[in-house]
Amino acid sequence: MAPPQPNTGLFVGLNKGHVVTKREIPPRPSSRKGKTSKRVHLVRNLIREVAGFAPYEKRITELLKVGKDKRALKVAKRKLGTHKRAKKKREEMANVFRKMRSGGVSEKKK
Repeated sequence: MAPPQPNTGLFVGLNKGHVVTKREIPPRPSSRKGKTSKRVHLVRNLIREVAGFAPYEKRITELLKVGKDKRALKVAKRKLGTHKRAKKKREEMANVFRKMRSGGVSEKKK
């Protein structure tokens, strides 16, 4: 769809309507919903570092190591409740597994 054109001031036609200047409205707090702040990100990383993974997360990583992606998704879905959350968790654990693997390779070379 074409971007809206400015009103002409006429009361008939495609661009009918009174000519006004648009106000700059600041973004609403609701538009920030779901975005994690730097502080929250830092705190979550620290907690993950100290506490480690939950047992079900360890099981998901083990299943991913073996190559049972579908089973890992099923385990995650059972624990987390929704398919969307399970897919996100499986992806997160796969990233962690990839990082551990790449970190382990560099240590063996030394």
